[in-house]
Amino acid sequence: MSERTLYDKVWDRHTVTRLPTGQDQLFVGLHLIHEVTSPQAFGMLKERGLEVARPDLTHATVDHIVPTANQDRPYADDAAERMMVDLESNVREAGIDLSDPTTGNQGIVHVIGPELGLTQPGKIVVCGDSHTATHGAFGALAFGIGTSQTRDVLATQTIAMEKQRVRKIQVDGELGEGVEAKDIILAVIRRLGTEGGVGYVYEYGGETVENLDMEGRMSICNMSIEGGARAGYSNPDETTYEWLKTTDYFRENPDRFDELKPYWESIRSGEDAEYDDIVRVDASALSPVVTWGTTPGQGVAIDEPIPAPEDLPEDKQDTARRAQKHMRVEPGETMSGYAIDVAFLGSCTNSRLPDLRRAARVVEGRKVADGVRAFVVPGSQRVRAAAEAEGLDAVFESAGFEWRNAGCSMCLGMNEDQLRGDEACASSSNRNFVGRQGSKDGRTILMNPQMVAAAAVEGSVTDVREMEGVATV
Repeated sequence: MSERTLYDKVWDRHTVTRLPTGQDQLFVGLHLIHEVTSPQAFGMLKERGLEVARPDLTHATVDHIVPTANQDRPYADDAAERMMVDLESNVREAGIDLSDPTTGNQGIVHVIGPELGLTQPGKIVVCGDSHTATHGAFGALAFGIGTSQTRDVLATQTIAMEKQRVRKIQVDGELGEGVEAKDIILAVIRRLGTEGGVGYVYEYGGETVENLDMEGRMSICNMSIEGGARAGYSNPDETTYEWLKTTDYFRENPDRFDELKPYWESIRSGEDAEYDDIVRVDASALSPVVTWGTTPGQGVAIDEPIPAPEDLPEDKQDTARRAQKHMRVEPGETMSGYAIDVAFLGSCTNSRLPDLRRAARVVEGRKVADGVRAFVVPGSQRVRAAAEAEGLDAVFESAGFEWRNAGCSMCLGMNEDQLRGDEACASSSNRNFVGRQGSKDGRTILMNPQMVAAAAVEGSVTDVREMEGVATV
């Protein structure tokens, strides 16, 4: 097993006791909740006459079902309104802070946690959402949990877990034009498979990761779960610390920064850390990656042919055939020129300010192709406000995009933002499962934000590097 990694150090610091099941009981430093997975957990507490143990270490937001077009209450969708009312009632009774649309702090749970400074290095962070791994970008151990575990954390501020192995993903080399953090993680998942990380957490390191901004690191950690890993993280460094200094928490508590920094430094993986596995990635060899199938692991470089099922491992062949039939692609083709009907910029993977800036540079002075519905859904109200202060909303709207309010939106289609029929969507989100975006016949192609922007204006999947006058970054 691994030794002296950040994972080992933080795990050991948070272990309360070893349970008879062989699991460790871990203290949770931050519990994030939202409107979809928490009502049942609160109901279980009430049935047992229990109270929330640490409301001060719990924070709530609304993101999954909140409308992104018209947010007037009551919501048009009765189920969404009921979930909202339940959350409001539960957090009010428990004394939990809620970032709702009236606060200016509302947004996707994995966007607002870092924004507010709630996410910090060396914490154990949990949330009833599979993409909680996002918070690992700050050197936290962040895990998605189920409803019964949400109940347990609300009641005890602890969680029972089994320790995993640690695989280091060492990424070195300079990213080329049009290639982003999203392409790194799509390439990793393609190489290792959607189940390759089962039994592991992933530590992302190397000069490429160290040179990424925090938004890029969050994009990579966010999709660790798509590769089967229990979590993903990177070690905290000066880039992390500079981000943290700008957040509400440390602006209001500046002395805490100096108090906590020695701890953050102490939990970094040591030079003598031992890993269970190391995978090396040459970032300089990467091109923009797009998916051709119905899992995040079914991806290719934009200029690379779609594989023939018979050329894949035997256990992947049937899945590939079904995916290619659903997506209407043929082996030997490339994804370049694949016609789209919808372009979606958003999700907890790619909805932060730098993501929107890069996409805006691509669409500026251009128009969305005829027949394409294009959406920009900022990850939080703060991201939206910052983008508007820079005039990005005007750039997108002038091009023909809809500029929406913050929320999960078309990533999972739990509100009105859904695919219709067999529409094809160029998406900056994290999953391309059949039915994920609201239609069982819909087709989702995952790609980085610049590539989504390029697809929107061209009307088809396009290599952004070949667009005249586009200064990619």
